[in-house]
Order: sequence, then structure tokens, then C-alpha cells
Amino acid sequence: MTEPSAESLLFDVAPPPTPVGRLLHLADQYTQHNDALDLFLRASAPPAPDAHAASAQRLVTGTLSAIKAIQDERLYESVQLAETVMRLKQLAFLTGASADLSTGTARELTALAPEAAVSCAVTLAAETRRRRWATAPTPDDRLTAVQHTALAEIACGHVVASSSLGREFTRSREPKVLMSTLRSLETKGLAERTARSAHAAYVGGPPLDRVRLTSAGITTLASFIDASAARMSTALGTTPRRPLPAATQAATRSR
Repeated sequence: MTEPSAESLLFDVAPPPTPVGRLLHLADQYTQHNDALDLFLRASAPPAPDAHAASAQRLVTGTLSAIKAIQDERLYESVQLAETVMRLKQLAFLTGASADLSTGTARELTALAPEAAVSCAVTLAAETRRRRWATAPTPDDRLTAVQHTALAEIACGHVVASSSLGREFTRSREPKVLMSTLRSLETKGLAERTARSAHAAYVGGPPLDRVRLTSAGITTLASFIDASAARMSTALGTTPRRPLPAATQAATRSR
């Protein structure tokens, strides 16, 4: 068999993830971390005091790496961009601090991390397009609006699945992600389930299956966010605050 040339192998290397893609991957890592803490807390034997420390430190490294990727884009400075970086720095700080705390307290410090990472991804996409005067790419019309919404909910760590009496079902927040939608995303290779990795729905119940985005799912959602960031900001409640007028700021400072 003929070995491929070194030159041809260069074209098989996957491109590095975009900053938006990095943030979506980071959200998934935080979801896995939180799920592990939940299982620790519900285990029959108490967890070791530092059981979560190594995972927390990896997340700090990943968060700081995402910040550097944003800064390497050298975008024109704006309030929204500065606040996005600030939120990620706060997230890294809280996660680092959680490594030295009890499992229960550590879980509280990273509880909102997946949503925060997705929110930062949406804001970053909007700012990148606005600052570079880029035209919004066309959304992937092979997916429906319901499927795009499901991808975002999965990225935020809101979706789990299980089965009972031979019937599969999902558990999620509003907007609901139905089992039929999950199956369609799994068929397309955009979502997958990690068996028994999320805490039970009730005390004494079996662990649930965490629904996660695949690499292709992260890429697809990142592309959709790039195309729909402004609308998603409103839907997710992540539209940055407008700065106060100078007169109002001065009055506030004088109080």
C-alpha cells in the first residue's frame, strides 16, 4: 500500500477551532465537571476533599486559553467585548477558587458556567461581525429552528435523557427538547448521550444520560451563532447593557 505523502497529510489536519467554537467546547467541559460533582455529592461514600481539584484546574487552563484566543483576534475594543473577557476572567477565578473548597460549595461556584460560556460565545460572535463589518453567513438550512434551539439548549447543559418501561424520554428546561428532536440530531451526528453521567431525577433514582454536542455539533452551532448572534443575544438575555450617558455616570459617581 502506498504511504500518503507528507504534503497530502498537511491538508488532512483539522483547522483550529474558532474562539466561538472554543467557548462552546468549554461549556461542554464545565457541564461534564458539574455532572461529576453531582455524582460525587450523591455517592454512598463521601468524596475525597480534593476529588474535583484536578478537573477544576483543567477548566481554569481552558478558560484562560479561550480568553487568549479572543485577545489574539485583536478586535477593536468595545464595552461588550471587554465585558465578555471580564466574565470569562471571573469564571476562571471562581473555578480556581472552587478547587480548594468542599464539593458542595465548589458545585455552586461553577453551576452557571456552561450558560455563561455559551452567552459569551453569542456576544463574541455579534461583536466580531460588527467590528469587522462582516456579512452574516447564511444559517444551515438543513436544520430547523427547533433543531437549532435544541443545539443551544444542549450546549448550555440543559438536556438529559433516560428510559422507563421501554420508553425513552428527555428532561430539559424551556424551551423543551423533545426525544424526536434529539433523535434527529443524533442521526445527523450532531448530538450524543453519555450514559449515566448526570444525577438522578429523584432521590434513589438511576443516573440520567447527559446529552452533549459532538464535535460536528459544536461546529454547526458555532456557525449558527455566527449567523444569528444578534437574535440569539435577545433570546438568551445576553444583549449587553448600553453604557450610561456621561451625565448619568457623573451623577452616580457623586452619590
